[in-house]
Amino acid sequence: MSSRPPVPRPRTARRPGRLGHTGPGGGRWSYVEAPTEYRGTTVQVCGLNPFALGSSTPMIGVPLGRHIYSGSAVCFDPISWYTRARLINNPSVWIEGEPGMGKSTAVRRMVLGLTAQGVTPLILGDLKPDYAQLVRALGGQVLRVGPGLDRINPLDAGPWRQVLERVDERTAATVRAAVTDRRLNMVVALATLVRRGPVSSDEATVLAAALRYLADRETSTQPVLSDVLAVIRDAPADVRAVTLWQDDTDIPKFREDVADLQRTLLALLHGPLGSTFEGATTTAIDLGTPAVCVDISGIDDTDELRTAATLLATWSYGFAQVEAAHLLADLGLAPPRTFFTVLDELWRALRVGHGLVDRADGLTRLNRQKGTGTAFITHSLADLEALPTAHDRAKARGFAERSAVLMIGPCSEQELDAVSRVRTLSRAERAEILSWSAPPSWTADQGSVTVGRGNFLIKVGARPGIPVHLEPTEIEQRLGNTDSRWTMA
Repeated sequence: MSSRPPVPRPRTARRPGRLGHTGPGGGRWSYVEAPTEYRGTTVQVCGLNPFALGSSTPMIGVPLGRHIYSGSAVCFDPISWYTRARLINNPSVWIEGEPGMGKSTAVRRMVLGLTAQGVTPLILGDLKPDYAQLVRALGGQVLRVGPGLDRINPLDAGPWRQVLERVDERTAATVRAAVTDRRLNMVVALATLVRRGPVSSDEATVLAAALRYLADRETSTQPVLSDVLAVIRDAPADVRAVTLWQDDTDIPKFREDVADLQRTLLALLHGPLGSTFEGATTTAIDLGTPAVCVDISGIDDTDELRTAATLLATWSYGFAQVEAAHLLADLGLAPPRTFFTVLDELWRALRVGHGLVDRADGLTRLNRQKGTGTAFITHSLADLEALPTAHDRAKARGFAERSAVLMIGPCSEQELDAVSRVRTLSRAERAEILSWSAPPSWTADQGSVTVGRGNFLIKVGARPGIPVHLEPTEIEQRLGNTDSRWTMA
């Protein structure tokens, strides 16, 4: 019998798995190094086809940090994302997280980058201070407000006086009305703080009439709080005209009706707030500098009344400067300007007294038409839930709801529940944020880094959040060291 040689079977090619071929020397038991990633423009990267992938993070704005997973650069600031990329519908950001986890560091990075772009940052109420050293290094202006320091007149019209001198009578009438409204808002806010209760509508009407009376007779010297009290005491006909007691024979009844208001103004003038608010402004804000910081760290942390009043006065004065600068630009009397306002420790002003949410809301409503970006900084949305009434709590949540961007740092699961009522978070996003709050090892040495510090989730609407890690440079650490007392010790 003849025999044929066996026909060799075709060998099936083995397909490698995710870690390479199995067997001795295969990749399953070896380490495969991840390829190096580079970032570039489409003109440069197109030559690497097919090894190019689209980036998921925008490259517009201040370089904030690196993506936690891809390592790619993440750029963000509310002004650039609104004006240059139209990624958001208004230039505002709400930043929250546990203390010491990098909120102020992130804002300082934005301040530094926006200053280089020609934007003027305004830090209206620096409590620690977190920004004063940086503003000085940038060549900006630092005002120190508090007992024995600089003073802000709540009735100071600021640059509005320059506007009145350079516009027609019709525009001047509009400006005077705006100045009176802002003054009224500030006086009512201070009166609410002092009496720890609301100002009635009748009292607010009398205050408005007194402020209009002073505005009509204003000279080169601006009115102060004691002038408001003097006008109400004198009971001129123009002020009584807004009440039921318009005849000269009704003056005693008018004074009886405004007795509580006079007591409140006396407490404001001669109480703990008098030294800070009674008198002319000692140093005016200069918007010609690269940045402005109002340092109120000279106020004792336990003095909640003075802290809240100073924050409100600082916000009012700063926003008045911004609106006046925009009006001058609209009239062709000054170059157009863009501002970035920083409102830190927002909860400290809101929780002191009833109705302050309405006052803060009226002061801070600088929308996209006003050419101003805003950063609200606080520890927790739960701080807003501690407000006295449901109305205040609902309006306070509006600060976060109106913010186009939420930057969420390390926080608790209860806090994420509150955030989810403002902006929906996925299960993966919640897990990511909670992982940043994991406790460090008990054996951590001096060189260890606090878990989660510098980590933020940038959340815009329903889009997936961008997890970013911010690592401050050596200069940023030196100019923003809030632990300087411990370092010296």
